[in-house]
Amino acid sequence: MIRKVATVLAVSIFILTACFNHPHPSDQQASNENPKQTSVALPFAKYSEPVTISLGYTVDPSMRSVQGNTLGNNPWRTAMKEKLNIELKIAWMVSKENFDQKIDLAIASNDLPDAEIVGREQLNQMVKAGELEDLTEVYNTFASPEIKKIIDSTKGLAMDQVTFNGKMMAVPSVATEDFSMLWIRQDWLDKLGLAPPRSISELEQVAKAFVEQDPDANGKADTIGLAANTGLYNDFNGGSFAFDLTPLFSAFGAYPGYWLKGADGMPVYGSTLPETKNALALLSDMYAKGLIDPQLGTRKAAEEVVVNGKAGMFFEGFYGGYWPLPSAWENDPRANWQAYALPLDADGKYNIKVSNPSDSFLVVRKGYAHPEAAIKMNNLYFRDEPEYGNEFMLIRNFFAPVDEAAYEAEAVQQILAGSKQPEDFMDRPEYKLLRNSVLSIKKAKLEPYTKLDIQYWNQGDESFMRAYSLLVGGRNFSDPNLNRIESLTYTRSVTAEKAWRTLSKMENEAFLKIILGSASIESFDQFVQMWKEQGGEKITNEVAQSLQ
Repeated sequence: MIRKVATVLAVSIFILTACFNHPHPSDQQASNENPKQTSVALPFAKYSEPVTISLGYTVDPSMRSVQGNTLGNNPWRTAMKEKLNIELKIAWMVSKENFDQKIDLAIASNDLPDAEIVGREQLNQMVKAGELEDLTEVYNTFASPEIKKIIDSTKGLAMDQVTFNGKMMAVPSVATEDFSMLWIRQDWLDKLGLAPPRSISELEQVAKAFVEQDPDANGKADTIGLAANTGLYNDFNGGSFAFDLTPLFSAFGAYPGYWLKGADGMPVYGSTLPETKNALALLSDMYAKGLIDPQLGTRKAAEEVVVNGKAGMFFEGFYGGYWPLPSAWENDPRANWQAYALPLDADGKYNIKVSNPSDSFLVVRKGYAHPEAAIKMNNLYFRDEPEYGNEFMLIRNFFAPVDEAAYEAEAVQQILAGSKQPEDFMDRPEYKLLRNSVLSIKKAKLEPYTKLDIQYWNQGDESFMRAYSLLVGGRNFSDPNLNRIESLTYTRSVTAEKAWRTLSKMENEAFLKIILGSASIESFDQFVQMWKEQGGEKITNEVAQSLQ
């Protein structure tokens, strides 16, 4: 579904080893059939002899099974054995904080596990070291039609990131297109006689009113205008939309973290441009006036002030109905959170950064006897998640059509409007949550269907969270003012592989200091100079060469 959903889920990364087995007779039979039959049979063919897959498990201490499952006893472990004859074995366990270090050491010593989920930097290092299996034929033969269709939905962008010298060296994840939008307390707006802010100046006025006019009516000056996080925006590598400030940058025509075309037609890095400096000046002023969370940078969890009913606005993707609003509604079921594609820029456009759809990659160690096993596991995850849930999905890569959220949002709107019926959407298996959404929307949404305020919802329905996200957040996918901005590239150059972690840290620290007032806006020019000297200028030249 979405790239970047901030729901509290266990994120585990796993590592595989396999025993050597003969393929199931159905594998051999299918290989002699025509291509259409092969594409259906092989992705879910069961091995005749067990294939043991040992996994490196990333421990998340916050993980609490909703269904009472354990790592050793859960539906997916049983399903893999019964449906594919794949046996799961845990080889080692590390904390999620130590996973990168563990894999970096494995890369350096050429002691990789058989398969794993890695990030872009690790993928590139493994390819350079010649440690990965070419998955071109394995993917073509064993990936399910739905997963192929999803990867194809990126129009080559996902595949470009895993193709090296004409070979497919990993299977890319694909996330649905999403963007940061304004979630706001409509009940607070109504109480104070205000409208949703269409411009930056109006947003400042609303934030000021939320801080000063006691919208929660408790007689205390304890409310916050705009909740925010220190992850200020997503860059060309990816990133989340949870409590970021991207829309405020974009309203200035600033796209930090993206590669843009300069006035001379050559690539420039958006974080170094005057528009970004202007946006930082605004954010610094807003923070100094108390319009942004005063504990930005020190608060343990940005969503805390939303959950406890003290914040009036935050920016996030369409999935607000999943997180953090359910926790907020536990404290105040009448909190009427609505989402808008606001504020607009000076030309009346809502500028959104088109994100990289792929931020994780399924790789297989060179020489592994059954590289198709990891792909078949992911086929099963994608097909059967509605049956088995999302707990303990080992080496699971995420797949969702680029337009999944937008398509599904339009579908449920059409169902409520009566222009289409649920049966019109039954033959789209790549949209794996669509069927349930169109069948259940009238259980979650109460009449009148055209009113989206919180009182017109059945919060007790099991499909409420997704339905609310689709109708309240998802309606913004069809906003006529959307203006999509793409990065010139979503891949790292040679120098970026070595320097990007340092440059990104320097950038974030420099910008946070400006916003929090510990550095002047003039320090922006010093940051730009340092960024160029410490590898940025060389990276820019490499980007230019790659685009020729």
